[in-house]
Amino acid sequence: MRAIRRFTVRTVLPTELVALGELVHNLRWSWHPETLDLFAEVDAALWEQVGHDPVALLGAVTPARLNELAADRRFLRRLADAADDLREYMTSPRWYQTLPDVARAIAYFSPEYGIAAAMPQYSGGLGILAGDHLKAASDLGVPILAVGLLYRHGYFTQSLSPEGWQLEHYPALDAGGLPLTLLKDGDEPVKIRLGLPEGRVLHAQVWVAQVGRVPLLLLDSDVADNDTAARDVTDRLYGGGTDHRLMQELLLGVGGVRAIRAYCRITGHAEPEVFHTNEGHAGFLGLERIRELTESRMSFDEALEAVRAGTVFTTHTPVPAGIDRFPCDLIERHFGGDSAWPTVPVERILALGAEAEPGRFNMAVMGMRLAQRVNGVSELHGAVSREMFKDLWPGFDLDEVPIGSITNGVHAPTWVGREFMELAGRELPSLIERARGWEGIQKISDREIWEIRGKLRRRLVEGARERLRRSWRERGASVAELGWIDDALDPDVLTIGFARRVPSYKRLTLMLRDPRRLARLLLDPDKPVQIVIAGKAHPADEGGKKLIQQIVKFADQHNVRHRIVFLPDYDMTLGQLMVQGCDVWLNNPLRPLEASGTSGMKSALNGGLNLSIRDGWWDEWYDGTNGWAIPTADGVSDPDRRDELEAGALYDLIEHEVSDRFYDRPFDELPRRWMEMVKHTLASLGPKVLAGRMLRDYVVDLYTPAAKSARALSADSYAAARAFAAWRVRVTRAWPGVRVEHVEASGVGDAPEVGASVELRATIALGDLEPGDVLVEAAYGKVGPHDELVRPRYARLALESLEDDGHAHFTGRVPLDRTGAFGYTVRVVPHHPFAATPAELGLIAVPEEPVGMTNGTLR
Repeated sequence: MRAIRRFTVRTVLPTELVALGELVHNLRWSWHPETLDLFAEVDAALWEQVGHDPVALLGAVTPARLNELAADRRFLRRLADAADDLREYMTSPRWYQTLPDVARAIAYFSPEYGIAAAMPQYSGGLGILAGDHLKAASDLGVPILAVGLLYRHGYFTQSLSPEGWQLEHYPALDAGGLPLTLLKDGDEPVKIRLGLPEGRVLHAQVWVAQVGRVPLLLLDSDVADNDTAARDVTDRLYGGGTDHRLMQELLLGVGGVRAIRAYCRITGHAEPEVFHTNEGHAGFLGLERIRELTESRMSFDEALEAVRAGTVFTTHTPVPAGIDRFPCDLIERHFGGDSAWPTVPVERILALGAEAEPGRFNMAVMGMRLAQRVNGVSELHGAVSREMFKDLWPGFDLDEVPIGSITNGVHAPTWVGREFMELAGRELPSLIERARGWEGIQKISDREIWEIRGKLRRRLVEGARERLRRSWRERGASVAELGWIDDALDPDVLTIGFARRVPSYKRLTLMLRDPRRLARLLLDPDKPVQIVIAGKAHPADEGGKKLIQQIVKFADQHNVRHRIVFLPDYDMTLGQLMVQGCDVWLNNPLRPLEASGTSGMKSALNGGLNLSIRDGWWDEWYDGTNGWAIPTADGVSDPDRRDELEAGALYDLIEHEVSDRFYDRPFDELPRRWMEMVKHTLASLGPKVLAGRMLRDYVVDLYTPAAKSARALSADSYAAARAFAAWRVRVTRAWPGVRVEHVEASGVGDAPEVGASVELRATIALGDLEPGDVLVEAAYGKVGPHDELVRPRYARLALESLEDDGHAHFTGRVPLDRTGAFGYTVRVVPHHPFAATPAELGLIAVPEEPVGMTNGTLR
């Protein structure tokens, strides 16, 4: 018989052990080894049995054992020390508290969070990054208030069929069995309400996960107030069809803001000044904030400026197919008719998400139009994003499209093997926080690092065998058939890891391009290689599942199955095992389709070396000696030919460079040349790949400027926002009358020489605008074969005179600071102190004909 209802009965702790409950319900334990040691001491065998899940541990430990611990003075001293350490961690000032003029609080929205394997609320890189973002914020004292959804079935657990086909399972999660607390107002649970078409209402309760110092609010629609369809809104991550996805994103964005308001009112937490939107999934939060302001007697345009000033939007995808897009009529159903918000016209909402294809509502486009600051997640991804979204700022060069970049980072205490942490001593946490001092790695002996690498590799091999045995049993194999698994993988063999989601562009099967050559590498008698692989395909991605099946079928072959394994159900626990135990981390996406990627960063912090296509973060931080770059065939249009070339380059690197260096041990059995690369990798990448560095960049470059802008526009009952909105409307209406009518140049003869300068006088028709409304600039520099300016520099032209008919004359000087082909032009852009960039309004006026040097060449 099946139970009609499932719930978790929590343990009642003896008074002496109450602090144990405090430790369990703060997720700091997920990156704090001393607290994990304490949990293990409760019952070592049970701790292993529950998979290092503290909530499950307390749910399974016997009352008799708890009474023993309550009388154990040594355990109570350790418990008191751990509780005191947590309280001090939660309250003592940290880096952020030393900074002036920073945001009082930052709201951080993401559809998924990878905090710990015991909370399966993530699918891949976006969720893991979000989890690391929160952990780094906690360590640095950044006052983030995070928002997400609580998925009752998580993403999915993965197994394999006898034929190697991915199978998905959706085990039900009980919130009572997770380290969560229900948000209550007095004795009543807080309920968030969203109006739906046809008079329906979506209700959600709010669970709070405490991630160190950071509260994470998770909205849950599985409440009795909802009808069946509404209860299923938060059933699973990235599941369901278009309507279902839209409902999730409405709850995340609109409901998330309402949850924040309730949480701040009840707890006294500071209201966020900055709202950080990760990808378009949470983009509706901007509409909810506009609704709040317009119901306080602001116009839509005024509210839009106030909201934009304090909003940061991060795009995480380098391909249009990765962006959520909805039919416009579906958006109209939810924001028009009987669902309309009286102060937020549906036509304005549709305009925010409008894109090139009629009838489609683009969540990323709306997110960018609702944010004054936008960034990608690596330098290359920033460039790719500027190209992808350039049409939002027509007329501007790519370099001026206002999308910057902050390269992702990883939370070292979560991902670095404990042995490495202990090797570096208690100094490493401060290194992680300060992001400097990593050159001290050079002082550690090669033998110490090599021995730790061997220990981590052995742990991976043991864990892989256990998972491999379990997978084969699930596929129908008998115990008698699985004796070979005892010798699968070898703790002394060069180990390459590949683990990630399995969309086609990540090219899981590139290594299979030449199966015979791969087999020769695996079985080389002198320099063998072994490969550990993991990854999940989206349940609806049949192509991704076929790629997994191809890998599994190859790995099932008797002659190679001891050298290459596919481990199902990739999660944080397996991820930690792999990035710590693999000697080499392989990444071979189609360049430039990897936005950032972070698993290779985790491997590097554990003394692993990267073998990667120069994409994402590796493109900017590969220095020639901290790993290997797989050559790319960027100019080859035939995808099969490109795969063939890049696979060949991969095989060559493994055979002639990676393996040679790993097995080159001429003296004391230590691979000295390999260790040189390992130490250089730790010293060169250590400070860069940290989530602490990433978060500092967000604070300095985005959060603090956004907070200042938000404060400036909200001052005096939003007087500045009203004035800025009026200015924008006036300038936008008048812009068709703005023209560059004439440009005169003087001061240079027929043979211009470097070091001279050109005097420019530009006549500008301002129409109904004033000179202070615009910025007139000379753009100058190298010109390409079609007279296009290549990465131009800009010189501001000053107002010389203004005529009664609206014509103004601006003058300035252009330095001839380079030899070769040189050119210049003049442009006019809107100018206002509250505009973050010249491209913010997407308006520009340039001469109808290009303006340049007569002969175009300097000497």
